[in-house]
Amino acid sequence: MTADVQTTIASNMRAIAAAQGPLYASGTDYPEGVTVPPHSHDRHQLLHAISGVLMVATPAGRWIVPPEHALWLPAGCVHSVQMLGAVRMRSVYVRADTPGDGPRVLGMTPLVRALVVEAVAMMAHPAPDARDRLIAELLLAEIPRLPEQPLALPLPADPRLLKLCRAFIAAPHARAPLDGWAALAGKSRRSLTRHFRQETGLSLENWRQQACVFAALPRLIDGQRVTSVALDLGYDSPAAFTTMFRRMLGQTPRAFAGGRRQ
Repeated sequence: MTADVQTTIASNMRAIAAAQGPLYASGTDYPEGVTVPPHSHDRHQLLHAISGVLMVATPAGRWIVPPEHALWLPAGCVHSVQMLGAVRMRSVYVRADTPGDGPRVLGMTPLVRALVVEAVAMMAHPAPDARDRLIAELLLAEIPRLPEQPLALPLPADPRLLKLCRAFIAAPHARAPLDGWAALAGKSRRSLTRHFRQETGLSLENWRQQACVFAALPRLIDGQRVTSVALDLGYDSPAAFTTMFRRMLGQTPRAFAGGRRQ
């Protein structure tokens, strides 16, 4: 990370901490590969990239934030943000008058996307006018209406399951035998799958598929071939990987990577 980027991050943190009123917004453009180190805010945050893809990590899990999506982070949630490709980040910080559920990925509507851009622009005004106040009020009313999207990789609290998950994230493989997981966890296969769903809200198989997608994203953006990525992750064919990828992100790996490099 360059000194200029470090200075920008530090300046943003100070501005957010000093913000007054129910809503504050900021916009920052980051080059590829930047990771904002773990931190938290006293405000709830709607984290959105108008271009580029974000990978956000918290002690409870990881979240993918592709274009047309945002991540809601409750006040006090410690998180880091990794830029997958060049990112134009736009964030809204909401005064924590009420508890904020989350984190959770939300689908952005054209209206909220436009309101976020306008909210960032109005931060340059010396004092809010009537239009600024209406924008803020409408944005605060629309955020709770955004639909949640299944782009999370939650981590279990159980220490044995957490250890297995962290090992899988470090070396993901779609065909890793479930019986091996059960033996390491000291459970039967049925008990393991039931306990895993209770801990994460996902089936073990779905969780592992999503972990593979998370692992694939940086490699695809880096220009690696879909075939190589798919086979390295244990898929029988690029077609099987593409089917799973499309189901999760709504587009093929090739389309995703091409769009990020434009």
